[in-house]
Amino acid sequence: MRGIDELLAAMASSNASDLILSVGAPPQFRILGKLRPHGDESLSSSETAQMAHALLNETQVQKLRDQRSIDFSKELLPGQRFRFNIFYQRDTIALAARLIPAAIPGYEELGLPEIVRQFALRPHGLILVTGPAGSGKSTTLAAMLDHINRSRQAHIIAIEDPIEYLHHNRNSVIEQREIYSDARSFSDALRSVFRQSPDVVMIGEMRDIETMQLALTLAETGHLILATLHTQDTSHAIHRIVDVFPPAHQQQVYTQLSMVLSAIISQCLLMSSDQLRRVLACEVMNMNNAIRNLIRERQLQQVYSVIQTGKSQGMMTMNESLKGLVVDGLLDQEVALERSPRPRELARMLGVSQDEYAGVSQTEEFITAIPDAAPIKVFNGDRMS
Repeated sequence: MRGIDELLAAMASSNASDLILSVGAPPQFRILGKLRPHGDESLSSSETAQMAHALLNETQVQKLRDQRSIDFSKELLPGQRFRFNIFYQRDTIALAARLIPAAIPGYEELGLPEIVRQFALRPHGLILVTGPAGSGKSTTLAAMLDHINRSRQAHIIAIEDPIEYLHHNRNSVIEQREIYSDARSFSDALRSVFRQSPDVVMIGEMRDIETMQLALTLAETGHLILATLHTQDTSHAIHRIVDVFPPAHQQQVYTQLSMVLSAIISQCLLMSSDQLRRVLACEVMNMNNAIRNLIRERQLQQVYSVIQTGKSQGMMTMNESLKGLVVDGLLDQEVALERSPRPRELARMLGVSQDEYAGVSQTEEFITAIPDAAPIKVFNGDRMS
């Protein structure tokens, strides 16, 4: 019978980012974003259960039985840390593991614009990193925290579920709180953080109305807040926060966001032209007075135009980022057009002919469906759903 340690070691040596175990299929490695089977022998329910339970203590086993899913992270091999989600499907156990690099990547290695380095050193405000699952949001946040840790004398509190990258005190004091191990929930951790004298608070994910409200309040009181959201573009990130609140409170939230929002980085990872790695494309919104007014007046459809004209302030649309990758030979034109939220605009920017553009949708609209977004509790009438 195969062991989980053996599979994790093989995963690491194959430069895979993820391991997926599910009954009825061979173990799957995700390499450069694509699933590849490891061997041809399908897993049995007893195998997946045994490998999953080998990772858990008694408390975690009971939690898995009660809640039918559990998140945690562990360092199982020297210098190699893994994030796990174990869950039930069809009354059998499945597992997803992600390899977390030992070293925190730098801005240049990640391909982040220089303005993002400046965002990390702002004294206060709310900075959002958005994108679909697997787009590198956690890694971008880790790079920003590491830059703060090296550059400022600050008290940093990171609230994560689970802890991924491990940070060590440098010029700053950094504390990492894991949900369930160190705090019962994001909202519980945020309520207590007011009394912990933080300068910087990192929220692994804003999942519900209470967490969002506390994040806005912290930003209002002079703290720097870094957080992630599952959205595909900068304007949708604002909509996603506001739509969680009941209609009677939404104007107040627009006003709060107009005052505390500092920047949004919306990113995705795409297969490079040489098929050897994934490259980062991103949209960057740097808050200015024009955007503040548009948010306050609920005119979010005009934010994109301000980003287009804000290059001198470090702003960049997703299409500008995609075009740059194509021009530099890092990304195939077809991949860029497929990912673009405005493919017709990108086709014009790239000088694509009508014939070349035939396979691309002729509609010009934002991507609004987010199939892999984490569920958020939304106000529905007089109850939360």
